Amino acid sequence: FCRLGRKSEGLLRTVATMGVIKSGKVVIVLQGRFAGRKAIVVKAYDDGNAERRFAHAMVAGIDRAPRKVTRSMSKEKIQKRTKMKPFLKYVNYTHLMPTRYVVDLDLKKIVDESGLKEGKAEARKAIKKVFEERYHQQSSAKKEKKAAGTMYFYKKMAF
Repeated sequence: FCRLGRKSEGLLRTVATMGVIKSGKVVIVLQGRFAGRKAIVVKAYDDGNAERRFAHAMVAGIDRAPRKVTRSMSKEKIQKRTKMKPFLKYVNYTHLMPTRYVVDLDLKKIVDESGLKEGKAEARKAIKKVFEERYHQQSSAKKEKKAAGTMYFYKKMAF
């Protein structure tokens, strides 16, 4: 276990209040089951809410990243290798590390607050569909900066 010093804990609080973690930002989850996984912030709660009285964010990320594809592979094999497993979770700001990348995926429509508890499986399936469609059309990004964020998001972390 790595305990943060008082200075760095204060720094994390200021990051939360500065508004660095916004919707569409690519983050890395640092703690828990999905530690080391990349995710996209769906909705940020800087001041918390009634259920969670701390700064947190709803994130959607990739639990199992797509595998490497070569030109010689058939379309069926490419489809099979590019399947991914998404996750959907509320995460405390202290367990998120924001990156410089932003993605232009609109996930708020898919994941609404009322439907998260009841329809989490349906929301995960919808997110999977959006992630896989966007993975196949990576070149269709509107801006170069957002295209770089998309490329970074889908690349598996090496550690």
